Amino acid sequence: MRLLTHNFLQSNVRGTEKGYPLNIEVTTIKYEESPVDKEFLLNLLPKVNYNALVAAVKQMSPHCEQPLPELPETMDVSNAEQNQNLDD
Repeated sequence: MRLLTHNFLQSNVRGTEKGYPLNIEVTTIKYEESPVDKEFLLNLLPKVNYNALVAAVKQMSPHCEQPLPELPETMDVSNAEQNQNLDD
């Protein structure tokens, strides 16, 4: 599952008090390179729960052969001008 997709999922099970973000239980990791669409990501960033994204990366990191990049603990994803300067 892609981490950005995970960021938008929530549990709709009746009786669930806190259905977001979902916990990740890693069984298998498959790494596939894909092209980066910077414009798409910049449009999606304001909708991302950044704290949930950081938590998901931390849950998966111990299970990855190649280390995942370090993410800053906080990021203002609503600042479009600042996000234009993100590295590719």
